[in-house]
Amino acid sequence: MSRSEKVELTAMCMVWRGDEILVQDRVKEDWRGVAFPGGHIERGESFVEGIRREMREETGLDVRGLKLCGIKQFPTQEGERYVVLLFKASEFEGELHSSDEGRVRWIKRADLAAEKTVDDFDQLLHVMDEEEWNEMLYERREQFGKEDWLLTLH
Repeated sequence: MSRSEKVELTAMCMVWRGDEILVQDRVKEDWRGVAFPGGHIERGESFVEGIRREMREETGLDVRGLKLCGIKQFPTQEGERYVVLLFKASEFEGELHSSDEGRVRWIKRADLAAEKTVDDFDQLLHVMDEEEWNEMLYERREQFGKEDWLLTLH
């Protein structure tokens, strides 16, 4: 039995300055709302260079001092594993600008409760902030005759 599997690699990054974090108002229908910027890691690209490129493309910022702080993963409908590497950083330079993915802006953490965030934003923030958690694992399950998702934090 082969141990290899098809994997789609992506990354997100929480950038902060003082009590503010950088968020993106995502416009795509599949995951709409306030989220962290990020995107796909290209074939052959290092994970760190991939998230630095995505951050430049989506925010205009050159992010440095990246720290890998967690992983989010789930199975796709096609049977692949979708992996999101979670990074955080407070070092950056450049001029903030938005992209087709959505408007980027700084927001105070205290104001997040009033925002329409993506479905699992609170869990993402928890994994990125707390050293005791390092993985968000989604598993499909059937409950009451209907397919549902089970989220486990490790």
